[in-house]
Amino acid sequence: MPNRLAAATSPYLLQHADNPVDWWPWCDEAFAEARRRNVPVLLSVGYAACHWCHVMAHESFENPVIAELMNAGFVNVKVDREERPDVDAVYMEATQAMTGHGGWPMTCFLTPEGEPFHCGTYYPPQPRTGIPSFQQLLAAVIEAWTERGDEVREAARSVVAQLTESARPLPQSTVDGEVLAHAVTALSQEFDPVHAGFGGAPKFPPSMVLEFLLRHHERTGSPEALSLAERTCEAMARGGLYDQLGGGFARYSVDAAWVVPHFEKMLYDNALLLRVYTHLARRTGSALARRVAVETAEFLLTDLHTLQGGFASSLDADTDGVEGLTYAWTPAQLTELLGAEDGAWAANLLRVTETGTFEDGMSTLQLLADPDDPARWQRIRAVLRTARAARPQPGRDDKVVTAWNSLAIAALAEGGAYFDRPQWIDAAVFAADLLLGTHLVDGRLRRSSREGTAGEAVGVLEDYATTAEAFLVLHQVTGQSSWLTHAGGLLDTALEQFADPDNPGVFFDTAADAEKLVRRPSDVSDNATPSGAAALAGALLTGSVLAGSDRASTYRVAAESALSRAGVLAARAPRFAGWWLAVAEAVQHGPVQVAVVSSGADNRRWELMAAARSALPAGAVLIGGEPDEPGVPLLTARPLVNGTAAGYVCRGYVCERPVTSVVELTGAIRRAVRS
Repeated sequence: MPNRLAAATSPYLLQHADNPVDWWPWCDEAFAEARRRNVPVLLSVGYAACHWCHVMAHESFENPVIAELMNAGFVNVKVDREERPDVDAVYMEATQAMTGHGGWPMTCFLTPEGEPFHCGTYYPPQPRTGIPSFQQLLAAVIEAWTERGDEVREAARSVVAQLTESARPLPQSTVDGEVLAHAVTALSQEFDPVHAGFGGAPKFPPSMVLEFLLRHHERTGSPEALSLAERTCEAMARGGLYDQLGGGFARYSVDAAWVVPHFEKMLYDNALLLRVYTHLARRTGSALARRVAVETAEFLLTDLHTLQGGFASSLDADTDGVEGLTYAWTPAQLTELLGAEDGAWAANLLRVTETGTFEDGMSTLQLLADPDDPARWQRIRAVLRTARAARPQPGRDDKVVTAWNSLAIAALAEGGAYFDRPQWIDAAVFAADLLLGTHLVDGRLRRSSREGTAGEAVGVLEDYATTAEAFLVLHQVTGQSSWLTHAGGLLDTALEQFADPDNPGVFFDTAADAEKLVRRPSDVSDNATPSGAAALAGALLTGSVLAGSDRASTYRVAAESALSRAGVLAARAPRFAGWWLAVAEAVQHGPVQVAVVSSGADNRRWELMAAARSALPAGAVLIGGEPDEPGVPLLTARPLVNGTAAGYVCRGYVCERPVTSVVELTGAIRRAVRS
């Protein structure tokens, strides 16, 4: 049996390379083989950090009896959802339509033409209440295909037709100040007044919603929006969701109180939350927000950094097959490491109890209040970190995903500039260089790489959008014109390849020249990350301010057109439109633009830049350099004032007079933000 997964760039596929199942990667050859044999395709979709994916792999895919049944009756295709989000989106939509829910592992049965006729998620090796065993399911599908093949094919065609019919674009509508205010009201009604966050268990970090709330507060002064954001950020940072020893956030909390996480740590969550906590620290001066931002950045640079300069996708939830093994503690373990006095103090501080807050008498670590002896806590924290490092560690998916690395680049560059951490900016530039040198192939993005080798999967809309956004941030932070040039190229490609020619403002998630699936996905809703269309709208808006006159109008019109397609979603379900709402706040701001010019020898530029960076709202634009610097349109025709550094503040198409002092500049920014 050939090992077709051995050369994969996906660690998830490599985890299955030695299964007795005759796996194929997603490819035309697999479906051709299904047509040749006249058998269905069994599509299994998951990702490396997925706990239940590991469970099903151990129970079923490593079982020779089940593998023999799979090999005899199906062409078996294994897909990493992080590497092929387009495939995942199409068949997750079918799974949700058929079952009313979704998740991973996802198990779909397809015709040789790729049409789904039966979908589900995890199946156990033995039948359970309401769930057949995986073997029973396989036997039933084989029987249906063999005895009623024409009916099965017709049902599959009907599924695709219904999904296509239900996927009509949302009508155009306005996302104005009234819609934004209503969104805050709606979010407040879903807010958990006891534990913070939105909704009940399980609770996910609402990263994009938090960004919107902070921007809304910055524009309107709304105390309600700020309170929702502050309380949620504090609850997440003090609970078990946050790694109190090593920094960084887990994927979600299984309970409503943020006590017990699902322990996998994802790059995208931590990149998005780094940006949120940076913005919160900037706006409120919160010491907690600053600490969490710094620790989260250090987690990215320590635990997820790759040798090639990129960032790995995730750390597993499991260690040696046990969820949370690396992270949970007992009072006895603390006493053994720290001694009786420090052990008891740490157990009380971190809520490590005799009965346990997790499983088997183990507790997650919480820091519900700042310690009364910070030096003692730092000493104990260092001891516990060292001891934890000696434990078995979770696996790392070292696949470098374009979109998620771009989220990290933007967050590190912004945070590095605000917190004066030049090493963060250096890391962001290093990662961006990797994307340019490895992921950009013949002018087009690839979805991922591993160990410096680009994968075959092509980039999707979120890859182009978030990478353009990251490069625009680097242009502002470094002042280098090349990043603006690269961003413009990606935005132009996105408009050319992903726009729906029949519906202005609508964007597909796959390129026009990409592989044709049974349906071309186009999802406007935020999920764990901003939707591709929302991310593109934000990048286009920023690009419209930074680009030259030849592109500015095109980008602005495209951004506003895209935003108009999200109005219905923003009004009805703001929790799933957080990034759209954040972009809309930037539109309401103008966005505000600040250009600081100085001669090369004038250090006052940095004083003005620092003041502007602290005063500006998220979503604003800030650039500094010499007057008329080549390749930096925002510095064109903006001279020094009386031979000294000057700041130019504009909102939309209206600019204030240039100013030369920090006091004048911050005042001009305040007027522009609240006008």
